[in-house]
Amino acid sequence: MPLKTGRGACAPPFLVMDVIAAANARAAALAPGEPGVIRMEVGQPGSGAPAGAAEAAVRALQGGMPLGYTEAFGLPSLRARIARHYADRYGLQVPPDRIAVTVGASGAFPLAFLAAFDPGDAVAMAAPYYPPYANILTALGMKPLLLPCDGSTRFQPTVAMLEKLDPRPAGLVLASPCNPAGTMLPPDEFIAIARWCETEGVRLVSDEIYHGLSHGELREETAAAHSESAVVVNSFSKYWSMTGWRIGWLLLPPDLLRPVECLAQNLFISAPHVAQVAAEAAMDCGPELEANRARYRRNRALLLRELPRAGLDRLSPADGAFYLWADVGHLTNDSVAFCARMLAETGVAATPGVDFDRERGGRFLRLSYCGPEADMAEGAERLRRWLGRA
Repeated sequence: MPLKTGRGACAPPFLVMDVIAAANARAAALAPGEPGVIRMEVGQPGSGAPAGAAEAAVRALQGGMPLGYTEAFGLPSLRARIARHYADRYGLQVPPDRIAVTVGASGAFPLAFLAAFDPGDAVAMAAPYYPPYANILTALGMKPLLLPCDGSTRFQPTVAMLEKLDPRPAGLVLASPCNPAGTMLPPDEFIAIARWCETEGVRLVSDEIYHGLSHGELREETAAAHSESAVVVNSFSKYWSMTGWRIGWLLLPPDLLRPVECLAQNLFISAPHVAQVAAEAAMDCGPELEANRARYRRNRALLLRELPRAGLDRLSPADGAFYLWADVGHLTNDSVAFCARMLAETGVAATPGVDFDRERGGRFLRLSYCGPEADMAEGAERLRRWLGRA
């Protein structure tokens, strides 16, 4: 008799991980002297953790610290440092006891969703969207409610869209800057959405992991400044370049503190101790991190100039993060096959749009520009030749 499978079997794959595997396989099979793979598929900074973070980890490892479990919500010193970050960046006074250190943002989302929502609850989000939002909700028995967005709203939701929802959803996931489009909401629109959620009893989950990586004139806003019930998710993976350290945090409203703490105790015990030590040190590595951001900005400017010359001229505004959302509908309606052929024939890896929008993503792809500057220039040149623009 076949064994039963659980709820996790209904979660769709995160396709970018398959693209990473294919790019790794191609790189491993290259002959000596053959052009390498240009990695534009993954949202992972090309630089590692800042030097001060690595040095702090080495000191902890060599200094005889046991590096055992911490409190479920993390080291008090790290939580206090994160609280100071809110004061420095946003002018917002946050009690450290409202901060929960997590196993990356990926560990934060299940905690937030389980604490805030029940099975069967609808949680709205813009489409295109970061796939694990919907995939985690689905695995937990909740219902992603997709709001189709396009360039006319900067691929972001609006209050007018939300007003049309009847019944109201239990929650809204919002990201500014967002993945995959790299767009931001103007501050007044962000604040209006946060206040609408507060008034309508819709729990706002604000994904702020790309804060610090805005490139235009739009100001970053934290939902915690505009909604007493909002949940804020952040991470050391992007601005602080610490993806593999798996360290992030939640800024929680008072009513979710104990529920999230109990869940964290049971699901994770605590985030890795050594990663917490390194993360605290990383927050004082401003010059190195700002140099990274300057490189992303140069890469962005290069691609916004060169990709149109290659025939990829339908690009998102790219206000922040390190992504370009490219409409390739004039070239294909099958972004999975298009990206596979592009990797095979040019060595440029990109993520198919269907990962972020199952209905419309066949005509889009996402390009990440956080790699080395030379790779970004080479990638644009390869695409120009491949698409017959030489």
